[in-house]
Amino acid sequence: MANLVLMRTSLLFLSTLFHCVHLSDQFQPFQYNALKQIQQFLNYPSVLTVFDNTWDFCNVEPSPFLTIVCYEDNVTQLHITGNNGVFPPSLPRNFSIDALFSSISSLSNLKVLSLVSLGLWGPLPATIGKLSSMEILNLSSNYINGFIPLELSYLNNLQTLVLDHNKFTGQIPHWVSSFNDLAVLSLKNNSLFGSLPSSISSSENLRVLAMADNHLFGEIPSLQNLTNLQILDLKNNYFGPSFPVLHHKVVIVDIRNNSFKSSVPNELNSYFQLEKLDISINELIGPFPPSLFSLPSINYIDISGNKLTGKLFQNMSCNAHLVLVNLSSNLLTGELPACLRENVEEGVVSYDGNCLSGEEGNQKPLSFCHNEALAVEVSPQKLRHKERKAMAVLVSSLVGGIVGLAVIVGLSLWVFQRRNRRAAMKGPSTRLITEKLSTVNTVKLLSDARYISETMKMGANLPTYRAFALEELKEATNNFSHPSIVGEPSLIQIYRGKLGDGTAIVIRSIKMRKKHSPTMFTQHIEIISRLRHNHLVSCIGHCFECCPDDSTVGIVYFVFESLPNGTLRSSICGGGVRLNWAQRITAGIGVAKGIQFLHTGIMPGVFSNHLKITDVLLDPNFHVKICTYNLPLLAHQNAGLMQFQGGAAVSSNGLKSNIGGREKEEEKDDIYDIGVILMEILVGRPIMSQNDVMVVKDIIQVSNKMDDTARRSIVDPTIIKECSTESLKTVMDICLRCLSDDPTARPSIEDILWTLQFAAQLQDPWRNDSHHIHHLSDSNPNNLQEQISRG
Repeated sequence: MANLVLMRTSLLFLSTLFHCVHLSDQFQPFQYNALKQIQQFLNYPSVLTVFDNTWDFCNVEPSPFLTIVCYEDNVTQLHITGNNGVFPPSLPRNFSIDALFSSISSLSNLKVLSLVSLGLWGPLPATIGKLSSMEILNLSSNYINGFIPLELSYLNNLQTLVLDHNKFTGQIPHWVSSFNDLAVLSLKNNSLFGSLPSSISSSENLRVLAMADNHLFGEIPSLQNLTNLQILDLKNNYFGPSFPVLHHKVVIVDIRNNSFKSSVPNELNSYFQLEKLDISINELIGPFPPSLFSLPSINYIDISGNKLTGKLFQNMSCNAHLVLVNLSSNLLTGELPACLRENVEEGVVSYDGNCLSGEEGNQKPLSFCHNEALAVEVSPQKLRHKERKAMAVLVSSLVGGIVGLAVIVGLSLWVFQRRNRRAAMKGPSTRLITEKLSTVNTVKLLSDARYISETMKMGANLPTYRAFALEELKEATNNFSHPSIVGEPSLIQIYRGKLGDGTAIVIRSIKMRKKHSPTMFTQHIEIISRLRHNHLVSCIGHCFECCPDDSTVGIVYFVFESLPNGTLRSSICGGGVRLNWAQRITAGIGVAKGIQFLHTGIMPGVFSNHLKITDVLLDPNFHVKICTYNLPLLAHQNAGLMQFQGGAAVSSNGLKSNIGGREKEEEKDDIYDIGVILMEILVGRPIMSQNDVMVVKDIIQVSNKMDDTARRSIVDPTIIKECSTESLKTVMDICLRCLSDDPTARPSIEDILWTLQFAAQLQDPWRNDSHHIHHLSDSNPNNLQEQISRG
């Protein structure tokens, strides 16, 4: 027996020795250990099981989820990407981002690090500064919080920095301009505040500057010296009031929804490479330069929601490749140019809310635009109000990290990967991105990237929108068999299925009369493809087919993501595990972000969505997604519009105008619906009727005016001991404001979002105070329901 044990021990030793010798010939042991530790820290995801079957990581077959590139047996690139809920799994409770990056930092030759959609959380560790060879860093679509660490400035060779869709707070560091070779700086969708550092003006190699969806404000430093800048994406901030000064080679300018109040500079007429210009939803004044219509590269112009003046003429010229022109809600006069008129019916051109002559629809009298143009001026009082609003966000951000997910590695990564493959044969390179690129290839890539930035905002985990083959859908649903059908409205059939890669889907088939213009229907498809957001149940593709029973009817199949974890109500009022207080606030924030995107993320916005708590679903990570929204879609010769839903579609009474006062009214309808959802989040009971709303609202109003004991007496008993006094009162306050009988007194969606984020900050950290709540633990959980019934 002893000899047998000795023999086995010897064999194990020889096997280990063999593997170590084999490893040393091809791969350094410390690199092997680092990659195995990374696998462990990420909780052994399935995509990294290849680590269990090989010692030679340099020859691992690349995939969309894992790519390792080596040069001379040293790891130089590491790409790990999650995918739509399939990967990653939940990180363990003891996950340590410090330990993860400590292992990564041992890969000292690493030049490209891409960790996308992995659920990483915690502050970015200082050990990131040890990766001195780093050229491309992409940590987008995670939950990394705190300030951007100073140690990042130690990466002297950095050329691309992408930190989109995280929870970074604080100001943009002044040292971001210290990287001599920086080509891509993308910090979109975080909680950054303050102004853009003036030092950014010296980043001469910068090609992409993307700071959209933060809380930034103030003047934009002059970017005229940035001769390589091609994408400027600053939308959804508070920048202003002066229009940014840019170099004439810029390709995409998106400053939508800021606080710009100046005139549009005439220099735009010389931006011959400009493809997209979105200056909508600001307060820009002065004449609009119509020569923009005919710029040689222009294909997208949105100036809606400003106070721009000027006279248009029929004989003006236009670029033949325009795909969108939105002139709505300005003070333009004259006649719509003939070159634009021919595209009006196709939805390419919008011009409501001006004073154009001879036009049907919502045009104002000529005298209105003349009088408004004379009265237009920059109001100091409004400026001060906007600054105070921005400063409120700054103070809110200082209280703590804002609870909230990719987008692009960008132009530079594409170039880097292609050239690095060649460099693997020729030798190492550390100046790959800053080499000059042809304008033609750059514009092509930027054009492709436009859909990423426009239609996948916060939709990083969704696959690319595409056309499906009918055979794919038949296979996914077992030939559309009856067991797969989950609903059958009069015009729409709904099926559940599973694609070949295992992705669960919901398919909705809609019969459509062929008399509808294909071009018009294509416009609807484009709108659907844009509605991609991490807090919306999003469409991932479509398929066209002729109806076998009626040659005048076509069938379109829409393919949607499928969510397995039920509704928000079932996780608040159901019999299973209920969301805690912090999770409920996060759910409310998710609902607000989804509605904010529907209102402002596309043009025209989607309003009057008739939102209910049962329309809010939970994904595999228990993030909320809205499954019902008011999407106009021609569906039948006698039907007006269809209201698109996550599980069904119902007929609507016709098109609602989304301009002017009507738009504001419909926005406030959605605000009221959010208030009802917040009410149910608070009390933990189903709100089934308008009478329930009125009764519970009265109870909350009375309790909120009293003390903390009164407030806690009406909330869901399962969260009584969890919520802090300040956090609970803050949520009650915003709930009551949303439910105001006067629509004009209801808050904006931005106010709701900021208030809920502030409530989340007040909640964390918090410890139970038994002196305040010990006597509430025996509260009758049916007390509130009894009051509702009596009401």
